[in-house]
Amino acid sequence: MSVTESMLRFDREHIWHPYTSAVQPLTVYPVKRTTGVRIVLEDDRELIDGMASWWCAIHGYNHPVLLNALREQAQEMPHVMFGGLTHAPAIELARKLVEITPDPLQHVFIADSGSVSVEVAIKMAIQYWYALGRPEKNRLMTVRNGYHGDTIGCMSVCDPVNGMHSMFSSVLPQHIFAEAPPCRFEGGCSDADFADFKGKIERHAHELAAVIIEPVVQGAGGMRFYPPEYLKRVREACDEHGVLLICDEIATGFGRAGAMFGSEIAGICPDIMCVGKAITGGMMSLAATLATRTVAEGISSNRGVFMHGPTFMGNPLACAVANASIDLLLESDWQQRVGNITDRLCAGLAPCRDLSTVADVRCLGAIGVVELRQPVDMEFIQREFVKRGVWVRPFGKLVYVMPPYVISDSELETLTSAICEVVELHRG
Repeated sequence: MSVTESMLRFDREHIWHPYTSAVQPLTVYPVKRTTGVRIVLEDDRELIDGMASWWCAIHGYNHPVLLNALREQAQEMPHVMFGGLTHAPAIELARKLVEITPDPLQHVFIADSGSVSVEVAIKMAIQYWYALGRPEKNRLMTVRNGYHGDTIGCMSVCDPVNGMHSMFSSVLPQHIFAEAPPCRFEGGCSDADFADFKGKIERHAHELAAVIIEPVVQGAGGMRFYPPEYLKRVREACDEHGVLLICDEIATGFGRAGAMFGSEIAGICPDIMCVGKAITGGMMSLAATLATRTVAEGISSNRGVFMHGPTFMGNPLACAVANASIDLLLESDWQQRVGNITDRLCAGLAPCRDLSTVADVRCLGAIGVVELRQPVDMEFIQREFVKRGVWVRPFGKLVYVMPPYVISDSELETLTSAICEVVELHRG
């Protein structure tokens, strides 16, 4: 079905797109189809997708292996409730997740979106201490510049000032925020760098259920990269003070930061881990929350049951596609591909360092970031990118890319050249 002018008018008048005004919406570009790393618009212009559809389409679009998995599962069982029932796609997915994550993570709760997996993790941490007779340990601690999702529990652990949710602060649970890691990924983490976190976890340990943090890469809260040593210190501080550690790997999982999971870069294992986004290669909405046996047994002590159960939990279609996507990733040379993307992004974005409007340029894994000194003019900058045949969706002061792992060198060159041109043209 083609998108007609009347459909676009209806879209503008009735459809609320993400992070957009309902009455003065930004321009949307109608898509006809997707293929490989390309988005094909209705007027047949092709855009190289630098966003992997918000970081999830790591194999590109319409991959035949994923499409086949979807078709085969749809013929057998598109959906069945997960309460009291189980099925092979969910069992196989849980088996794969247990195998590729650190050994202590042995229990898998299959959710239906990244935000839900974080909500589940928060509830797990709080219920764990409640079951152990410590109901006062019901607060969370995190660092500023973090982002964990847009639902209520998730918003409460996103940056309360610089994040997207400050207007809701009066109705959100009040948690503890340490300063954002002040050290860069390339450097170490000194005692001074960790002092604020250390002091706050010491003062609040008696009331903390868990620390939640994005490992090594802070995503939508600022696209900041911090050193693995900082995360190691977080793990040690949690152990010392009897606080659980939740690693939100929704953005960093499945190779995006250069390791299968961001926490691996620091050589640590969390008590609870959230995964999502790339889990299905961008084909279906799915996520999971993994927990150690200690956490699972603590929650389940005294005949306790975990109080959460999404309607579409363990959806067979999504699980089948996730199994195919994980196999596809593991069987590929993804580490070499991601390493090549790192090198190409570093080289291609380097000219932006010389621009007076640019505050910083940084790359890690398959992530490239150009941080401007002023917020972008979204309407202008989006239009300029489309003119140059690329799809890049900035936010705030950040022009960043997280391309599919299958992107070619020539496509990467087109992408980075377009960013350099548009950033130079942009005046905020």
